[in-house]
Parts: sequence; C-alpha cells; structure tokens
Amino acid sequence: MITGDLKNRIDSLWTEFWTGGITNPLTVIEQITFLMYSRLLDMQERKDEKRASVTGKRHSSRFSKEEQDCRWETWRHYGAEQMLAHVRDRVFPHFRRLAERSTGSGSHFAAFMKDAQLMIQKPSLLVRAVNAIQDLPLERGDTKGDLYEYLLSKLTTAGINGQFRTPRHIIRLMVELMQPQANDRICDPACGTAGFLVETYEYLLRQHTSPAGRHVETVDGEEQITYSGDLLDGHRHHIDTDMFHAFDFDATMLRIATMNLVMHGVAEPDVHYQDTLSQSFEERHPKTSKEAFDVILANPPFKGSLDEQDVAPDLLRTVKTKKTELLFVALILRMLKIGGRSATIVPDGVLFGSSKAHVQLRQQLIESNQLEAVISLPSGVFRPYAGVSTAIILFVKGGRTDNVFFYDVKSDGFTLDDKRAKVGDGTGDLPDVLQEYKQWRDTKASFPDRTASAFTVSAEEIRRNDFDLALNRYKQQTVHTVQEEGDPLKLLDELELMERTILSDISDLKELMR
Repeated sequence: MITGDLKNRIDSLWTEFWTGGITNPLTVIEQITFLMYSRLLDMQERKDEKRASVTGKRHSSRFSKEEQDCRWETWRHYGAEQMLAHVRDRVFPHFRRLAERSTGSGSHFAAFMKDAQLMIQKPSLLVRAVNAIQDLPLERGDTKGDLYEYLLSKLTTAGINGQFRTPRHIIRLMVELMQPQANDRICDPACGTAGFLVETYEYLLRQHTSPAGRHVETVDGEEQITYSGDLLDGHRHHIDTDMFHAFDFDATMLRIATMNLVMHGVAEPDVHYQDTLSQSFEERHPKTSKEAFDVILANPPFKGSLDEQDVAPDLLRTVKTKKTELLFVALILRMLKIGGRSATIVPDGVLFGSSKAHVQLRQQLIESNQLEAVISLPSGVFRPYAGVSTAIILFVKGGRTDNVFFYDVKSDGFTLDDKRAKVGDGTGDLPDVLQEYKQWRDTKASFPDRTASAFTVSAEEIRRNDFDLALNRYKQQTVHTVQEEGDPLKLLDELELMERTILSDISDLKELMR
C-alpha cells in the first residue's frame, strides 16, 4: 500500500495536469506513463552499466552515443523552455526509434511507444510533472505497483472511462476462484488496464511467499503485508516472459496495461494490439489464438453488434451471431487448452436469451465442456457507469457437464447505487461465494436447498429448460409460514383485559401524585 504522503503527491500531480489544461484522465495517465517510462529506462540502463563494469561483459545499450542527452538524469535538470523543446523533439523521437529497434526483440512496451506524443504544452507543467515523478519511489518494486494502481483508480473517481475497470474486489474473487498456478499460461483477450493479470500476479506472490519473505509494516495506522514471492524463484523466467498474455485494440490502453504489469514486477509481459474476434488474430498470432492457455480471465466488452464480415469464420461456426458477448465466450473456448479453465463476466442475456445463437452457445458449454458455475452479481456492481445485470461463468474446456453450481450474490460489499459506498467491512457475500464454491468443487456434493444462496442444478434439468442458465429459473423463494392467530373473540377479550390493566395502573399513578 502507498502512504498518505505518496497519495498526496499523486493527487497534487493529478491536479497539476488538470489546472494545466489536460483534463481527460486517460490522457493524464498516458502522459505520466511516458515520463515514468523515460525514468525507468535510465534506471535500468544504469543497473546494466554497473553490472557490465563488474562482469566485464558488454550490454545492449538503450541509448547510443548520440542519444545520451535523451537520458532522464540528463534532461531533467534543464530549464523549463529548454526541457519542453528537448522532450518533444529529442526524447519522444528516441522512444519511437527504440520502438523500431525493439521490433521482434520481445520489448512489447517499447513497441507501443512508436506513436507516443507529448501532449503537455506548458513548460511549467512539464517541469512540475518531471519533479513529481523524480520524487516517486520507482526503485521500490513493492511500492511502484501500488502507486500505479492508485493512478488507475483515478479513471473511476474522475467520473469517465470507468468502464475500462472491473471493480478490484470482483477481479480478486475471480482470480481466487480460478486458483492459478505458477506454471500456468494466462490470458485476457480484452485486457483494458490488465487488472486481471496484475491481480493474478499479486495472488501468486501471496501464495508463494515464505514466512521469512513476508514484510509487515504499519502504514497510516493499518498493518500492511508485502509478499516477496521468494518461493517463485524457479518460475521467474516463465513469469517474466511467458505467463501473462494480453490483447486489446486501443493503443493507449495497451501502454497503460503494459506499464501496469511492469510496475508490479513482470519484466516482459506479452501484450499485443489486436482485435481478438477478427480474422487477423489467427494469422498474426498462430501460437496464442488456439488452444494456448491454461487460464483465461475476462470481462469482454458488451458493445452489442459488429461487422460479421470481419469475424473469424470458426467463431461463427461455433455461434452464428454478431453479438460480441457471445462471440467472446466462443473465442475463449477456442483459446483454452483442453482442460483449461476460465472465469468470464457476461451480461445476463447470455444466460437466458432465446435466440438460436444464445441457445447454441449454452448447449456448447453444457454438452461439450464443463460449465462449473454461474455466479449472479447484483445489478449495481458496475455503477455509476452501467446498470446492466451480469454474472460470472466458470467453465473448463472439454468433457461434459453433470451439475452446475449457482450462487445468488445479494451484496458485493458496497451499496448498489451510484455512490458505491462500502458496507461493513466491504466484503459482502464474496467470502461465502469462494467458500461454498470450493466446497462444491472439492467434494462435488449436492446443494439441494434452492432457497439458499448456493445451490446446484443437474445438467439434465438444464437441458429440459432449453439450456436456460438464469438463476431465477431454478432458485426457489423462501416459503413464509402463516402463524395461526387463534379465535378472534378470544383475542378481543385479551385486548380488553390488557386495556383494563393499563387504565388501573394509570389510576394508581394519579393517586400517588396527589
């Protein structure tokens, strides 16, 4: 967690951008990302230079002899007017040259810098931003991830672009339901800011830290634990280069997503500009577009319809539709290995839609795969940006379904209005969702009480209902028993006796007061 002082510094930097005329929060984060990237480049270059001086081995420099003035520690000392011109005319072109040199080298973040543009027009704003970023503890791996996450939280509090962010506690629930392992290959085919992948990495750190590797400190009166992930050492190369894969077709989001992963500690995440529903996906990424992943976590866009001519033909063979929410589920099935598993957020219409495509997809999930769970979320989870009712579906590729676990989440720990204020400890039903699902998954026991929040339904019953997966189709309302009140005349006699007693007591009180 970041301290109050560090939060204040970020808030102050944010205010500087707004007062400087840059009011789109996505642009603010993008510009801060560029400047952070410039500083991190120089920091890494200095580390490599020190290592080379000790080992005597040359390293591949990020800065040629002619580009030494593009290093952060050189130009950050310039005056305001000189700095603005230098960053615009020298540093940003260096980003683009670096992107060209990195093509094919695996440095995907550098590749996203090829169209980087400096949007800061005021010299004084650039100086203040550079000074603020210089003061940030980017050398501390345990802090810089939280720092960047706090920056991303501004997307929500600023009141726009919040649709890019699935609520953090919902992401955490989905990751814990999946229980990813250190040797898994994990993907988000519509990654946004890469929240699912970052939380997966944080989950692995929590699960693979020895008692000696835990660092406990008190921050602003609260005990905070930092997990070193020291037990992941044998998997470090896999984590840094082949565990995390992400796709999106918004270049700004990809820059932010990649920086988010890098800031949290993943050295070279595999992040690509790509519409994963399109025909070009398989052509450009043959090794990741089919049967490539152990785990897929996603909250795909529910944007309705798209150009059917651009959709991959094999997806249309699975489900003939223009609806992206259906096509993404088909895509995820295609991208998973046999035995691979997914937690995906879908609008409720996917569960009960009556069109041929809706029924076809649900039948595919039941008959040719293992649909494990349907977790119904309250309709206010994505407020104030969207009021659509959603559910988390958990499924495994291959096999067939015997029973489906349902859970009716009434509270996610926050109010369901636009304010989304914390209720109690902010956990709501989510710990119970996790506990009940794990018990069902480990024992495959039946949960027959359909008046409870958690219950199971057989695949055979779902087939009889035209593969309808709407929770309310199977959940039973609590039966309220009517209590017998007895003979009405007897009740009136009892009321009359009570009234006489009260009047007698009042009379006695009056006598005492005279």
